[in-house]
Amino acid sequence: MSEPVSQGPLLAARDVHHAYGERPVLAGVSLAIRAGERVALTGPSGSGKTTLLNLLGGVDRPTSGHIDFDGTRLGDLDGDGLAALRRRHVGTVFQFFHLLPTLSAFENVELPLQLLDVPAAERRDRVASLLERVGVAHRADAPPGELSGGEMQRVAIARALVHRPRLLLADEPTGNLDSRNGERILGLLRELSDETGTALVLVTHSPDAAAICHREIRLRDGRIASEHPPSPALAPRP
Repeated sequence: MSEPVSQGPLLAARDVHHAYGERPVLAGVSLAIRAGERVALTGPSGSGKTTLLNLLGGVDRPTSGHIDFDGTRLGDLDGDGLAALRRRHVGTVFQFFHLLPTLSAFENVELPLQLLDVPAAERRDRVASLLERVGVAHRADAPPGELSGGEMQRVAIARALVHRPRLLLADEPTGNLDSRNGERILGLLRELSDETGTALVLVTHSPDAAAICHREIRLRDGRIASEHPPSPALAPRP
């Protein structure tokens, strides 16, 4: 396994708490993730893994504490600012794929580039190249309803990476796949992360998925219970 890029954190969370109404979910989580690093978030159901993933991606805001992305404090951004940051710098792979059923595989992957106003010729080249890379170029014209689970997940990975994000978030990306397809998806995530230097945060219950990561952070009851190996020191406060 290649080592992540050695530098200050791309993403840092400090003393993050989050609650849904009166129900606390996270209780003082601090972590730092470097560019090119792969980190697995593990722990029992209800421990706060997916909530933390959503906070790191700017989908939700913490009840208290803060999260910095490459020096930008997410709490200082309004809704439009957070959406723009996600469009440009964050890719997400969902357990249930979330492909748009009325679009072809090609069009699903192309959509993030359309939102960024990338010229049509460049969009075509980047989508075609990435579909070839993930092994589903022959299914480019097929809608999601005609794809297998493994093919849909490969298309979802291509969509998450086509805009060349600096951070890739994956929520149980192999949870609905058989062991063979799951192994292929994990290998693909590892290879693409190594090739692009994209940081990967992976929520998983799978030891095989955690094994592709440089570091495993285990949550329990909304807190970090353990880290293997220990995390790099957080950068000084600005």
